[in-house]
Amino acid sequence: MKTIMLATDFSERSDRAMRRATLLARKFGAQLSIVHVVDDDQPRRIVESERAAATALLTELRNTVQSVDGLACDTRVVLADPFEGIARAAGEKAADILVIGPHRRQALRDVFVGTTAERTIRSAACPVLMVNAPPVGSYAQVMLTSDLSQGAQRAVTACKALGIARGADAAILHIYDAQITHMAMSHTLRSEDRAAYLADQHEEAARSLATFVEAIGWPSLRRIVRDGRQAPAQEILTAAKEEGADLIVVGTHGRSGIANFFLGSVAEAVLRGADQDVLAVPPAAAS
Repeated sequence: MKTIMLATDFSERSDRAMRRATLLARKFGAQLSIVHVVDDDQPRRIVESERAAATALLTELRNTVQSVDGLACDTRVVLADPFEGIARAAGEKAADILVIGPHRRQALRDVFVGTTAERTIRSAACPVLMVNAPPVGSYAQVMLTSDLSQGAQRAVTACKALGIARGADAAILHIYDAQITHMAMSHTLRSEDRAAYLADQHEEAARSLATFVEAIGWPSLRRIVRDGRQAPAQEILTAAKEEGADLIVVGTHGRSGIANFFLGSVAEAVLRGADQDVLAVPPAAAS
């Protein structure tokens, strides 16, 4: 990890992202680039006023990062739609990771237009780290997720290459669909037959996950297999809580069904519901 981009709106939410970005930059000896986007779809005088104020605030941030944290840092103000400007700036900087603040939980607005965070992730060409929890140090418990698809393999490989799980207890979660639990007549099966079927399904899922992990070449990755009794996103969040994870890693595209990780469904629901930090790896970053 050589270049970290932080997107800030100077809010308290962005302060968390700032702290995480500086921790990562210090750990990896990376350069920190801070960007603020001024929405240019407003009167010119307002745009210019906001740009001047943002430039002054970014200068203060840069001076603090350089003098207090001892990190190389540059700043930039971009005039654009917020999510487009952030994604473009990250691409132009060739950032290894983009760090953003947590989701704004404004339900009605989100339903209609989505959040800047989610729209940024859709457009970004690099992994995007949403910082939800107050940073206290390096990640200790990292939980990756996989639907066993090629897209998931690329996402996990990208996370490994990024090094963000280095030094942590890293586990990978696979949720499988035991179809018998959804069958209308499943209650008519003998309990021993049902138990045998579920055991077979669990073992098959465990073998598939072991093959997946072996192909990645990450032997220390601890494997977790769960029957998807809840909605997939809720299953992920439940597992993360039980594991004490402080970082969840999701690919933003996958295959359909129980393991549908398309942004807009499972990955989006994880982003919206997680109390932990979430690293979203889009296809462009995983290729």
